[in-house]
Amino acid sequence: MKAKAIINRYEVFCPQELSLEGDISGLQIGRLDKEVSKVMIALDVRETTVAEAIEKKVDLLIVKHAPIFKPLTNLIASPKNNIYLDLIKHDIAVYVSHTNIDVVEDGLNDWFCELLDIHDTSYLSETKEGYGIGRVGEITPISFEDLARKVSHVFDLDSVRLVSYDHDNQMISRVAICGGSAQNFYQEAIAKGAQVYITGDIYYHTAQEMLTEGLLAIDPGHHIEVLFVKKLHEKFEAWKKENDWAVDFIESQANTNPFYHL
Repeated sequence: MKAKAIINRYEVFCPQELSLEGDISGLQIGRLDKEVSKVMIALDVRETTVAEAIEKKVDLLIVKHAPIFKPLTNLIASPKNNIYLDLIKHDIAVYVSHTNIDVVEDGLNDWFCELLDIHDTSYLSETKEGYGIGRVGEITPISFEDLARKVSHVFDLDSVRLVSYDHDNQMISRVAICGGSAQNFYQEAIAKGAQVYITGDIYYHTAQEMLTEGLLAIDPGHHIEVLFVKKLHEKFEAWKKENDWAVDFIESQANTNPFYHL
């Protein structure tokens, strides 16, 4: 079947129009009028992802993070450019779903809330009327450190960073969360009554500002967004069954997390 038919079904669920202004979404490499028999879902497009896609004879990659996020000045063979050249050489199309999957209902931030038992949620920051990125909601009261341990356990992490000047172990009942690198929304978390904000890539000075304004935070890293792979695979398998598609959907097994802790 055509790649376009698969993407059209996806965009009924998660329209590109939900993406934040200036974001990269949609087809980035290749074409959607091609026949596909195998689709791989991945978080990132790195050299390991491409090698896996080539080995497994993948026709279409559906990813969260765009492989091209800065203007290219050339396509001369180099370690970085070989990612793009190999995709083109092997006719592997790449479709990106970035902030729209963060915003959409039953998308990535809602899946995070399900895993962490955060309920009665609303969006963290409005992106357009009726839609917003991130979530804020209620949890059964839990100490700050126990919440951090739960985050670490749920996402199978070797550690999390805690934003606190000391071992603050107050009881937490209202939490904000936003996948990726979303420290800029911390003021909205405060305005909506969150005691703790869970997001990745928190800067040193931003962490200090959070604490000055009374907000604790947990930084589990950017890579927790890998949940995108499992959950989207479930979606596509359901749509395959509903529509009797003769296409294989697989989850990328390549590890693209650049960090680990000793």
